[in-house]
Amino acid sequence: MSRVFISYSHKDEEWKDRLVSHLGVLEKENQLSVWTDRKIQGGEDWYPEIEKAIGMAQVAILMISANFLTSDFILKEEIPRLLKKRREGGMKILPLIMKPCVWNEVKWLSSIQVRPLDGRALSGGTEFQIDTDLTSFAKEVNDILKDVHEQTEENEIINYFPKSKIDLAKLPDTNATLFGRESEMRKLDAAWENPQTRIISLIAWGGVGKSALTNAWLNEMSLQNFKDAEQIYGWSFYSQGTKEDTQVSADQFLNDALRWFGYVGELPRSQFEKGRLLAVQIAKKKTLLILDGLEPLQYPPGEMYGRLKDQAMIALLKGLRHSMNGLCIITSRVKPTDLKSTEGRMTRTHELENLGDDAGMLLLKSYQLKGPEGELKKTSREFKGHALALNLLGSYLKTVHDGDIRKRDLIPALMEEEKNGGHARRVMESYERWFEEGNRPELDILYLLGLFDRPVSKEAIDMLKSQPAIQGLTSRLTVLSFQKWRMSLQNLRDLRLIAKKEDNIENLDCHPLIREHFGEKLQEHNPDAWKEAHSRLYEYYKNIPEKELPNTLEEMEPLFAAVRHGCLAGRYQEAMKDVYYDRIRRKNKHYILNNLGAFGTDFACLSAFFESPWEKPIAGFSDTNKAVLLSWAGFALRALGRLSEAVRPMNTCLKIAISNEEWKSAAVRANNLSELLLIMGDVQAAKEYANQSVAFVDLSGDDFQMQVKRASLAGIYFQAGNFNEAESLFREAENMNKKKLDQYPFLYSFPGFLYCDFLIYCKRFSEVLKRSESTLEIAKRNNWLTDIALDKISIGRALMFQSLQNKSDDINKALDYLNQAVEGLRNAGHQDDMPRGLYARTCLSRHQHNFLAAWTDLDEAREIVEYGRMKLYRVDYYLEACRVINAQLKRDGPLSGKYEIIENGEVLNLSRTEIEEKFKLFFNEAEYLISQCGYHLRDGELEELRELSKSL
Repeated sequence: MSRVFISYSHKDEEWKDRLVSHLGVLEKENQLSVWTDRKIQGGEDWYPEIEKAIGMAQVAILMISANFLTSDFILKEEIPRLLKKRREGGMKILPLIMKPCVWNEVKWLSSIQVRPLDGRALSGGTEFQIDTDLTSFAKEVNDILKDVHEQTEENEIINYFPKSKIDLAKLPDTNATLFGRESEMRKLDAAWENPQTRIISLIAWGGVGKSALTNAWLNEMSLQNFKDAEQIYGWSFYSQGTKEDTQVSADQFLNDALRWFGYVGELPRSQFEKGRLLAVQIAKKKTLLILDGLEPLQYPPGEMYGRLKDQAMIALLKGLRHSMNGLCIITSRVKPTDLKSTEGRMTRTHELENLGDDAGMLLLKSYQLKGPEGELKKTSREFKGHALALNLLGSYLKTVHDGDIRKRDLIPALMEEEKNGGHARRVMESYERWFEEGNRPELDILYLLGLFDRPVSKEAIDMLKSQPAIQGLTSRLTVLSFQKWRMSLQNLRDLRLIAKKEDNIENLDCHPLIREHFGEKLQEHNPDAWKEAHSRLYEYYKNIPEKELPNTLEEMEPLFAAVRHGCLAGRYQEAMKDVYYDRIRRKNKHYILNNLGAFGTDFACLSAFFESPWEKPIAGFSDTNKAVLLSWAGFALRALGRLSEAVRPMNTCLKIAISNEEWKSAAVRANNLSELLLIMGDVQAAKEYANQSVAFVDLSGDDFQMQVKRASLAGIYFQAGNFNEAESLFREAENMNKKKLDQYPFLYSFPGFLYCDFLIYCKRFSEVLKRSESTLEIAKRNNWLTDIALDKISIGRALMFQSLQNKSDDINKALDYLNQAVEGLRNAGHQDDMPRGLYARTCLSRHQHNFLAAWTDLDEAREIVEYGRMKLYRVDYYLEACRVINAQLKRDGPLSGKYEIIENGEVLNLSRTEIEEKFKLFFNEAEYLISQCGYHLRDGELEELRELSKSL
């Protein structure tokens, strides 16, 4: 039977009774069922009953009067819940004007079609007219209920936002009631109304109420049909943990969001490109985007504090702050420093304070605590106005101490820092003690949730509850009846310790601070149960995929969970070999990287094998496995553009190989370090490691590696400006290659690219074309994505310089090769190689006087270079920027008024004086870094620019 929920003020009881009488005629005919709060029986808890009634209703009637519109309970408790049900469940909301009031000045009502149709108040009519209106209204309610599932948008009473254009299911559930956040709500309103504000960040410690504020504002927006938003999407990273050293990937978010926002085709492998494309997709329509709990993707305290770890998210936010049509709301414990350059213009930051005394007092009063207002305010101050702590305290005192506010003195003293949720943990300690003293199963349920870092499925919980019981963890749960299990869950929901049950969803979830608190308690006090539970979860998750070798990230998700639980169970050797290496990486195929391009997900999964990322693998691994893990970590960090972080694991890995006299391995690792340090701008250290690499490989006797390592050393000599030594080593390496592989007359792959870079500098363009066209075929046959792109850079550059030298038409052909190269590098997913392609294409755009294209590539390269601290490439940025400015000045002449450049994704119009100052700034930076790095390859270019600077 269809159900109707009536929301009204008790001061208007007589009008409610008249409406119920008219609806009662249909109720007697079993056509509908009417619910009002007078149906709550004596002794029942009224709050859950109201929630239950709203959850079961298809239609909600709002009996509008001044009493109704000034009722705190109605506006803060009932209306938000009705709104959520309408948004997510299609509930019809019918406002009925009973008495004259300024209802049409209330924002959320003014956009809803009210009854009677002309908006007149029922009370103004005769008795006959009132009964006629109520009869007509009752019939309309019945007609709606008959056709509730088939009704089209044209004949709906309320034009609710289309479900296909909204996805907020991934945001955390929070309390519907919000206290003391009126000014913050208005700030969000202002941000939405201001087209110049693209991103607003809400910053606060865990539990202060960032997510609750966002959800409350979304509820208010939905009452206005989300104003003129065309699409609304939310994602929360909070479920992946709140600890500062958490390693989290944005891959699942990116893949899901790209598809939801309409991206068609194969997803790019490059993290940066995924973020850029998502920003493009989002900007196509007016969008409301919510990114909740961003802190796991940001660096913890230190030199990089607040910066995003993930290149895709950097690219996304860069795109959003310049092209967002609508608003992106970020919540985090840490300011995203990547947005600093546009603060106050396109981006805004609001630091959310703890609740004030009045708001804290109102929150505590909502739990019907006993005590004077002054005592409630004092309590709020004692708990620093921490929203989560006050909610937990309110529910605790109400349940355990009959609402006596004085009993707060029994709460343990503050043990942890406030920023770690110390005040909330004080109340959790009290709950833990109370549950334990009463031998209550609720405590074990909370311990179970502490095993996870995200919402947990019913199936996983059922598996943990199965026989045999885990001693000290599930003993009480295995014998619990179904009814008592459900009762225990409801108790935890009523106490606000776990999230409310969503319609038809059996997952269990709680605030991350609650999850972490009880997880830490279980691990500390019952380590055997902790390990046994994780061991069961390891077995459970690794057996979920139907395929032994899953093909997609979604299919692999249980395997990622298996790795985490396996390591926490102490079964890290199995987790590494049987799950991570064999099934996720597919051994040496590196499937997750080469086929899925999921560098971030692989990186987050890899972190489970480390005690402290990225320098100390779990102690129980053998030295060989430790070296492998460190090598993988260094590779992943480098691929993600986090070069400075990659140095330590690579160096440790090298030391292990040397101590074990594994000379081939030592040579490879010394060479990797050499390449890394070169890009970071330490040419001398790079040279030393490259020489070590050659010495180690000669000890190993590996012919192939001997020529590869000599080519790498030659490349470093070239960058240092030692041209004779470089050419000698390149020739030696190529001769070794010919002897070993006579079918390959040229150095190929990365060594071949380095040699071609040297030959281009020597202006031997025809030779470069001959070599690169040959080695490109080798790369294509083997599907070496990075090598294909690098060969195309060599061909494109050779064609470009040859065309400029001969004044031929090959420059368009060169552009085609360079476009393919840049796209190829994006697909390969290695951020440290991207600047090579971008700088090459910048040079060509400069010669074509396509300056905006040149600045676009330069700006992207600068983002990558600054993020990875690539000093060598930063020199190239400054030098090429100077050349572009010089070309702009030459073309436009001394009388030009404005010059366009791009910085931080923003097009700037500079005067001649301003752009000349930019030239001098870039030149000085380049000069300083060339000297500091020993990057003497660029000495000649620097002198050329020095002469140009004299004329400015």
